[in-house]
Amino acid sequence: MISADSRRGGFNGVALGRTQVYGTVADAVCIQSPRHRCPSSWCDCGFYCFHALDDARDLACDPQHQHSVLLEVAASGRYVRYELGLRYARQTVRSVRLGRCGCGRAATALADGGPGIVGWRRLHPVCGLCAGPRPVLTPQAFGTLCGGGLRVDVDETVDDPAAGVFAPLPGVAEGVDDAALVPLLSAEVALLQARLDQVQSRLEQLTRRSD
Repeated sequence: MISADSRRGGFNGVALGRTQVYGTVADAVCIQSPRHRCPSSWCDCGFYCFHALDDARDLACDPQHQHSVLLEVAASGRYVRYELGLRYARQTVRSVRLGRCGCGRAATALADGGPGIVGWRRLHPVCGLCAGPRPVLTPQAFGTLCGGGLRVDVDETVDDPAAGVFAPLPGVAEGVDDAALVPLLSAEVALLQARLDQVQSRLEQLTRRSD
């Protein structure tokens, strides 16, 4: 997250915590009841962490969380164990890892992600190609906004040839001559126009029958 005046960086959760923004060092707050300390054994409040790094990466595959970043934290204070790790009262963010852009490439920057919350704008990890002419925030700049010399890196497993089998299709790799795409795009536009004409004609027939 980035503040409305672009002077501070922060984070928010992936579930109920999406309504709260917290800094590099923060204490958990229960948004359901202020009458108990976090975390409570009979409530689901508190910061959550995983024991295994793979569990965190698996969560990012869920469409609801695919734009999330991975935080390495130091947990402290009260804690409660749960099946995948801990939920705890206080944390210090040590580093941030950017994962994949929405297109699947390695993210190299942060860009405006659309709807935020009052006083804060949401940022999404993006690659250079998808960022296009949009203004972006470099990982280093975001780390500075968060204070404390926070380290922000690209997740080293993204785009590792040993980690998957994805590769650009022949003829559509980055750097392809734009002029070579003109005939293909023109043909697609013509096909869409023909289909639109067909739909318009059918609509007119149905309208006349209704009259």
